[in-house]
Amino acid sequence: MTTTTLAHPAPPEGPGVPPSLQRAAALVAPAIDRAVGRLSPELRAPVEHHLAGGGKRVRAALVLLSAAAAGADESVGVVGAVAVELVHNFSLLHDDIIDEDRERRHRPTAWAEFGVDRAIIAGDALATLAIQLLLEDPTPERVAATASLAAATQAMIAGQADDMAFEKRAEVSVAECLAMEAGKTGALLACAASLGAVLAGAPEPVAEALHDFGAHLGAAFQAIDDLLGIWGESAATGKPVGSDLLRGKKTLPVATALDRGGEAAAALRAVLDGPLDDAAVERATELLVDTGVLAELRSLADTELGLALAALARADLAPPAAAELRELAAFVASRDR
Repeated sequence: MTTTTLAHPAPPEGPGVPPSLQRAAALVAPAIDRAVGRLSPELRAPVEHHLAGGGKRVRAALVLLSAAAAGADESVGVVGAVAVELVHNFSLLHDDIIDEDRERRHRPTAWAEFGVDRAIIAGDALATLAIQLLLEDPTPERVAATASLAAATQAMIAGQADDMAFEKRAEVSVAECLAMEAGKTGALLACAASLGAVLAGAPEPVAEALHDFGAHLGAAFQAIDDLLGIWGESAATGKPVGSDLLRGKKTLPVATALDRGGEAAAALRAVLDGPLDDAAVERATELLVDTGVLAELRSLADTELGLALAALARADLAPPAAAELRELAAFVASRDR
């Protein structure tokens, strides 16, 4: 087996950044190196290029804190953290192709650098590798963790399929949008937030409370992500301003605005039904502001954060880890990139 040493960017740091993200990066990076080293050279090249773009390691941190919250050492969750990160990055490799994004985090995407074919199979390899890692030692806890990750992956893929189908529809309801996002984003975050506890052999009520925490955190995360997809600064998000509108994506801000009705919603529908150039995107953005969806989605994110914290309070968790989970949740729900 070849050992690969990736050029991992430094994890985020600064005021408000939870220490758990720094720890997750330090614990998981060497394990990701070892895992990627198993891939053939043709697969390693696009994977290494993609991973070198960095990431916050929020999902990895959730897995590690989940194990600690269940009373185990964080190291118990490392294999699960790596597996979740591999699945997450498999989805990003494919998402970039689906969305035709040529840049991610201010660098060429894997498909733009290596071609669509190699990026697709690199993503496939990461998804398979995640399952291999968990089942190398098929203890009951790891088998249960594998089943949880496989179910979350299927839900994530189904959510992506719905997201793609929505782009061809004139209108999508808020309920449909929320259900899509619960799969596309919430499923993997819910899995990550409970996977460490599953690996630690925690009682079912503990794992369920952590799963619910992650699901609500995913809803808050996606509400903020949808706002950033329209109003986020390109220098921070690494994507063009208004990129979601330019692609015709039916994200939650659009669905919410159209659902509210009124003159601004009618004008927005007319703009979205026409050619989506830069001028149309600018006008659509102004109309979205007029409908008041910014305040509504920020309120939704706050509500979901509250539900996430309430789920944590249901279970008997180790206090230090529970406190760090609350800190990480607040960070996720207030991010600007």
